[in-house]
Formats: sequence, structure tokens, C-alpha cells
Amino acid sequence: MIHTRDDDGVRILTLSRPDARNALTLDGLDSLATAVEGTPGSVVLVRGAGEAFCAGADLPTVAEAATDERRARAFVERGQETMRRIEQADSVVVAGIDGAARGGGVELALACEMRVATPDATLAEPGVTFGLFGAWGGTARLADAVGTTHANDLSLSGRVIDAEEARSIGLVSRVVSDPRTVAAQLAANESGALRALGRLGTHRGSRAERERAEREAFVTQLTAHADALAEHRNR
Repeated sequence: MIHTRDDDGVRILTLSRPDARNALTLDGLDSLATAVEGTPGSVVLVRGAGEAFCAGADLPTVAEAATDERRARAFVERGQETMRRIEQADSVVVAGIDGAARGGGVELALACEMRVATPDATLAEPGVTFGLFGAWGGTARLADAVGTTHANDLSLSGRVIDAEEARSIGLVSRVVSDPRTVAAQLAANESGALRALGRLGTHRGSRAERERAEREAFVTQLTAHADALAEHRNR
């Protein structure tokens, strides 16, 4: 399900169920979060094999979850926990969206610190068209990413948007031919600062709590680089 390789200082995790458009089973969710958490470097790129980034939740898994409330609750909780694990991972996680991202695939991308798309990418939250909606933390993260106006538009309509519209509303930050180039650019930076910025960017506390976390992270980085700064000052 998850293929792993390293390239240019980047751990590349590929969702590899191309025949199912890389739809996520519950075991696949666990494998992905474990792979992200086990990354030794500072940057992870998540991508999909074949013509899709991720079609969302595996439909047979959804159908089984629908059979009773206990299974339905477990399905939602496991998905939410996976997205939290990805969001809170030590490494900076980049979603490289090429082809279709639908439903849970968009939620996966939203759990990443950065989202970049190729010109062939399309994104949608189509659950409303068949009586559902994103429940792996997507309703909250989508509004955080693009604001309530755009989030409501996407969620309530279920419409498909292309890469340029996704960039214009802030759902992705760049449209590039190869997301690996963006991940490699990040990996060239200092790893401690990358990790600190990743954690700060996903901090969910109050303004005061976020400022406190920022202060402590900066102090840690500053003191860690005291010798290098002194050498630079004395040149």
C-alpha cells in the first residue's frame, strides 16, 4: 500500500493502489501514519501512484462502516487519529497532488503542512452529493486553510476545482510540474528550523499559547546555533 524511497534528502511515500485510485483502507491509514512518523529526515512527500493522488476512503470499507453505529464511529475516529498523527509528525509533510484528490484524499492533503499541485490536479469534497461529508477532520482544516466562504462553497456544492483555482483560494500553495522539486527545496534548509516551523504552523492553541511555543522554539534554535552565529559575527 505504501511504497517508501529517499531522494534528495526527501522521504517519498507513495500511496500504491492505482487500480483503486489510491483509496485508503483502515490498515492503509495506519500504515501511512506509521511511515510518516518513522521518517528520519525533516521532509516527507506524500504522493499517489498512477492517475490519482487519492480518491478518499475505500468504498467497501465505508460500506462496512455503515452497517452499525459502532463501526461507523470507529471508522471516523481512526481516520481522525491518522490525520492528527500526520499533522503532528516531527517531519514537515508535503502533499504532492497529481491527478484526482477526492474526499478523504483532500483531508489527507489538509493534514500536511504544505500542499502543492501539478497542472493535472483536481480536488473536490463530493460527499454531500451522496449524503456524507468529510469527517476525518476535514471540515475544520478546510475552513482553516481557505476560510469559511470557500470551504462552504466546496463542501456544500461538491464541485470539482482545478489546480489553478485551488491555488487562488489557498488550498494549495503552488502549481508545479513536479512536487519533488518543492520538497527538495525545503529539505535543503536547516532541519531543526524546518521541524520547529512545521510544529508551529499546526499549533491549535490560543494566540498566547502559540506565541509561547514560538518563543521557546526560537530560543532552542538560537542557542543551538550560538557558535555558528558568533563565527559569522566575527568575520
